[in-house]
Amino acid sequence: MKPAVFDFVRATNIAEATRLLAEAKGSARLIAGAQSLGPMLNLRLTQPLLLIDITGIPELTRIEDDNETVTIGACVTTANIEDGRLPGCGLDMLSTVAAQIAYRAVRNRGTIGGSLCHADPAADWLSTLCALGAECMIAGFNGKRRISAEHFVTGAYENALGAGELLEAIRVPRLSVRGRCGYYKICRKVGEFALAIGAVLNDRDREQFRVVIGAAKGRPVVITDARQLQRSDGALDETAVTHLLDNHGITDRIDRRQKLAALKRAYDQAVS
Repeated sequence: MKPAVFDFVRATNIAEATRLLAEAKGSARLIAGAQSLGPMLNLRLTQPLLLIDITGIPELTRIEDDNETVTIGACVTTANIEDGRLPGCGLDMLSTVAAQIAYRAVRNRGTIGGSLCHADPAADWLSTLCALGAECMIAGFNGKRRISAEHFVTGAYENALGAGELLEAIRVPRLSVRGRCGYYKICRKVGEFALAIGAVLNDRDREQFRVVIGAAKGRPVVITDARQLQRSDGALDETAVTHLLDNHGITDRIDRRQKLAALKRAYDQAVS
């Protein structure tokens, strides 16, 4: 199939992009890497009247860092992250995760912000950024605001962007010197979306111990204080995890075993 007819405009700055979004009143879509939007257009799952290209906006491809955080523009590609464009100092996990996403051709085009906005429950960036406690910087026709990554995604393929708003950047806290992360996903073959994702942040110097279970039915399962999932000897309490999965509607026996296995691998990376 081919897309339905639409108009196309290339925005030169954020103000122009948000103005066009607001004026379109829901009939416009932003386009950057198009790794998700492109197939949806071809299958006519979405039929916008206007596509707004935002890849030429400098603020959306910037990378800024300080002692505490790294700010990643929404249009920074996964390949750039894989290739080490981000400053290190506690964020090496991002390049490791990037290298596991799809295939190099997809990583060359796909953007970190586009993945987060698409909000596919099985996407790698969604679980990773929730585990790291990242913050989404949103620009709109009426101003700017910030929201945590775990609250930015409101459900499967749903996000918290309002009319006339776009995701400008993602602000990721650095780990302390002793901070550690773990990430593991289970999929049928390399490059496919995950069946189960486990992500763990263990940074006791900053009093952060977070666990994320991804590839769920909707939003990732985020536990901001993972001590409740620890046994007295420091190992992962599999019974507690099983009860957690049950409480979030993950009751299929095979699905639950896969998510437990992925979380256990990630936990061991971050804690052992």
